[in-house]
Amino acid sequence: MKTTGNTIFITGGTSGLGLGLALRFHELGNKVIVGGRRKELLDQIATDYEGIDTVVLDVEDPTSIAAAFDQVTTAHPEVNVVLTMAGIMQPENLLDPEHLRIAESTITTNLLGTIRVLNHFLPHLANQQDATVLTVSSGLAFVPLALTPAYSATKAAIHSYTESLRIQLAGTGIQVIELVPPPVQTTLMNQQDNPQAMPVDDYLTETIAILRDQPDVTEVQVDRVKFLRLAERTGAYDQTLAAVNSH
Repeated sequence: MKTTGNTIFITGGTSGLGLGLALRFHELGNKVIVGGRRKELLDQIATDYEGIDTVVLDVEDPTSIAAAFDQVTTAHPEVNVVLTMAGIMQPENLLDPEHLRIAESTITTNLLGTIRVLNHFLPHLANQQDATVLTVSSGLAFVPLALTPAYSATKAAIHSYTESLRIQLAGTGIQVIELVPPPVQTTLMNQQDNPQAMPVDDYLTETIAILRDQPDVTEVQVDRVKFLRLAERTGAYDQTLAAVNSH
């Protein structure tokens, strides 16, 4: 992926890593369009950061996805990069029937949201130069956190889906990159003050450096996620699973 001169659409870009990447890409000389559910946050971003465009998008709603696609590609027909950052993470007690509502919402947002967004954008990207899709899994795709079973499962599914996507798109000119974040100090699961999570700026800096220095990268693995990503490969899966779920 080239890291400048793109037109990039980011779902779930109003906070956390989505907003952080939007700002980093904007600073690098890319045109950035941020999608999100909360119009007040989108309006604030447009006010605070001249040159960033916004579009209302609820990835749980297929109609909203279709409308956002039309709006983005009409205003920016040159869009050549899509980053599917939108996601939710909530704890579940599997003995409480309420967990099913959380699981269904998580699957709809994290997995179906990604698939539905790409369903709209892939035919468009196939006609663009330097086209790139970036999906977002997690270190928990490879070693699950039992407190968030649906989240971990959707991220494992995103990893698998991305592998298939990359193979199917071989020869189309669309590059497929998977971001694999570790726990990061964002408001997701109230980790903003968690000393064991990676500081947001550190994650953004290392991620952008990998994208810049390894333009053909398939998975962006910062150092802090490798103990999860490589646990099974290195024979450390059982002890890593126990460590992740020890609190």
